[in-house]
Amino acid sequence: MDHSPAFRLRRFLNWFPLGLTYAAMYMGRYNFNIVKNDIGAWYHLDKAEMGLIASAGFWTYGLAVALNGPLADRFGGRKAILLGSLGAALVNLAIGFMFLNTAGTQVLLSMSLLWSLNMYFQSFGALSVVKVNSTWFHVKERGIFGGIFGIMISSGYFLATTIGAWLLASSRSWTVIWFVPSGAMAFMFVVDWFLVRNRPSHAGQADFDTGDGSNAASAEDTPLPLGDLMRKVFHNPVIVALIFAEFCTGFVRQGVMLYFTEYLQEIYHLSKKEHLFWWTGIAFMAGGILGGLLCGWMSDKLFQSRRPPVAFFFYLVQVVMLGLLGLTLGQGSVGGQIWAVILLGLTAMFIFGVHGMLSGTASMDFGGRKAAASVAGALDGIQYIGSGLTGFGLGWILKTYGWDGTPLLAGAGTHGHQPAHAWVWVGSIIPFSLIGAYIMTRIWNAKAGPGAH
Repeated sequence: MDHSPAFRLRRFLNWFPLGLTYAAMYMGRYNFNIVKNDIGAWYHLDKAEMGLIASAGFWTYGLAVALNGPLADRFGGRKAILLGSLGAALVNLAIGFMFLNTAGTQVLLSMSLLWSLNMYFQSFGALSVVKVNSTWFHVKERGIFGGIFGIMISSGYFLATTIGAWLLASSRSWTVIWFVPSGAMAFMFVVDWFLVRNRPSHAGQADFDTGDGSNAASAEDTPLPLGDLMRKVFHNPVIVALIFAEFCTGFVRQGVMLYFTEYLQEIYHLSKKEHLFWWTGIAFMAGGILGGLLCGWMSDKLFQSRRPPVAFFFYLVQVVMLGLLGLTLGQGSVGGQIWAVILLGLTAMFIFGVHGMLSGTASMDFGGRKAAASVAGALDGIQYIGSGLTGFGLGWILKTYGWDGTPLLAGAGTHGHQPAHAWVWVGSIIPFSLIGAYIMTRIWNAKAGPGAH
């Protein structure tokens, strides 16, 4: 698209703070993944019990993002990001104070409730990103932009993993891992208040036809009635297929992200206090950046803005990467630890790439300006319903069978046992990547445009 330099500058000042806010919110979301085994050890909670906290948060997010999507479509992405960032900042602050003052008698219940509340506010993040950018980017720009925006999101994994682990290593208490994200989100709330606008005309620029099948640009879009909005979302077979695919993505994504800390510690003896562990966040960030850029470039340039063929390829490579994770080569050696960190980054590349493509770019494509947040809510919501199964479900599997099935075969616990591989873990995840790849074959030629809605 031929935009003026002034427009491009103002658009940058819109999406860059939005991306930084989303990254800060990720830091206030994935901090739990980094510290949950410490909390479990301190309060004598096993993987399944800690998984209940994760599941409560995931399912709250899944329901909230689906319900809040139509709300964001009505009151705009700017209000959504302001509400989400401020609410999540306050809840992270409350969690930090809870751990400073609790005696530990009701941690499972209180943390489940607070974490669910945090995930409710977190649900506004993705909705606001998709809703705002659906008016600022033409459909032909969205694939590559999705990759660029993936850089911003991937920095959230870096903040949560690398900075989070550094904070834990540098502090006597894990409470700091709640206070720092709270401050970051509060700061971005102020920045967004002054810079983020819902559409170009609200920032002194001209609106334009985004080419996604919505009506031509107008001074203001009239929100669709709720019934029409739901029909637009759930009567579109492409969107329905994407919903099922994102359920699979949710299980794969959180199945890795929720347990990689224990994977590194229990199999490779890599502690969060070691510098090499901090590189995991960099590996996740690099993988997310490369995956987002590659996914966006391939869909826009090789497949004429068709998203399913690229997602199909990424799902299949996920299977290969997960299989390699299951081999657990070089255990106990520095070389093996380095291999594990690199492999986690490569796995993230193909998980985050397809997630950004479907939940971010495809939701703008097939939802259009008027339903972008609703479609994003449906896709992100079902993704977190799948994610919820990785909490208590995958947590129970690992508690019961261990990483390699030895507790089942030997009738013993995992204490003192060095797992030979991690096939129980990855074997529970791989089928969902295969199902996601199959779903993409059913919508192979789907493409946004005036006839797509």
